[in-house]
Amino acid sequence: MSVREEFDEWAASGKDRGMEDRHWHTAKHVLARMPAEAGDAVLDLGTGSGYALRALRERGIDRGYGLDGAPEMASNAREYTDDDAVGFLVGDFDELPFADDSFDHVFSMEAFYYAADPVHTLEEVRRVLKPGGTFYCAVNYFAESETTHAWQENIAVEMTLWSREEYREAFREAGLYVAEQDAIPDRETEIPDASEFPTEGYETREAMVDRYRTWGTLLTVGVAP
Repeated sequence: MSVREEFDEWAASGKDRGMEDRHWHTAKHVLARMPAEAGDAVLDLGTGSGYALRALRERGIDRGYGLDGAPEMASNAREYTDDDAVGFLVGDFDELPFADDSFDHVFSMEAFYYAADPVHTLEEVRRVLKPGGTFYCAVNYFAESETTHAWQENIAVEMTLWSREEYREAFREAGLYVAEQDAIPDRETEIPDASEFPTEGYETREAMVDRYRTWGTLLTVGVAP
């Protein structure tokens, strides 16, 4: 199954709204760090329901584009967003349909690891960013967060599992300066008492704490020269 087919199914079943609710726990902290200002243009890779661009428009960005590989995701995002300054389109991360130096910022939450060629995707991000523009790349699925590794068993498409260092190396290889890298904990997901484990997703409370409180979301910030 392709990324498009997988996430078309998710969108059709309403999972896009569920992803928005879960991702917002840490996405809001990532977006708060982004130095987006009035007049800026922002690209959201793997936009899902489009929630990030709606939040950034409330901060006054001039325009936003959400790109998703799944037509149903992009279609749903359009329905959820009543704003002519925000557009949604279907496309691949490997060939971004934008001119060089088009964006002040690029954002991606829980989507980058689906890129077929992640290094080339970073090169494309570098190409479409203006000099001094930033890429805020946030992922929950990475090498140090061991409890997330089992996700691949439930996803039909191949996912890129990089370590923190591999993210930094790949950013630099693509021509992006690494300005920041941080683990942003999810402090809103409720973690039951130890007596309630094992649960459907975790054998022990320690494993769930590791997933949400210790590692949470890995944020890597790249800056275009």
